[in-house]
Amino acid sequence: MYDTDVPYATSETPQCSTAALTVTSPPEAASASLHRLQSAMLELSTALNETLCDERSRAIACLQRARALLHSVGRTGPHPHEGGTSGGLAPWQVRRVMAYIEMNLDTTLRNKDLATLVSLSEFHFNVAFRNSVGEPPHGYIIRRRVERAQGLMLSTQKPLSEIAAECGMADQAHLTRLFRGIVGESPAAWRRARVNPVP
Repeated sequence: MYDTDVPYATSETPQCSTAALTVTSPPEAASASLHRLQSAMLELSTALNETLCDERSRAIACLQRARALLHSVGRTGPHPHEGGTSGGLAPWQVRRVMAYIEMNLDTTLRNKDLATLVSLSEFHFNVAFRNSVGEPPHGYIIRRRVERAQGLMLSTQKPLSEIAAECGMADQAHLTRLFRGIVGESPAAWRRARVNPVP
């Protein structure tokens, strides 16, 4: 049944999946930890759903991201002795950017603002992010928005137009176009198949 090559099974967990935040006050630390735990739970539930639907490679990728998110929960500050990816972001920069993205998925996220967050020019940030994460910032943000939409579709009864707005999409059509490009089916069909599975 699983004779095909699984692309994520042998790859290492990317450093980019951590989402800790350099914080200065306890409420921000608690909020960042809560967001990381919520993201990890979403990844775990998505992995379970993909496993039940015989999507083993996607399930493995989700489990790897969840493991990285859970691993980062106890880490809150920059660690200068950690080595980053050559030509990439330092681990503390990755954590800061990932946490910022997670907390602001419902708003407009610009590369310029992300670069300012880690004191880099926009060009250098884009190159370093791609080297660290394996995809450009825009692609990563779109994927995280779609994953958040998946979590909301499974955990709430909200209409797709409302979910689209909560995930930073312009409207339901925008969500549908991006969702179909990443997942391979429309959000409505994906939701129906998982909320009311056919026996």
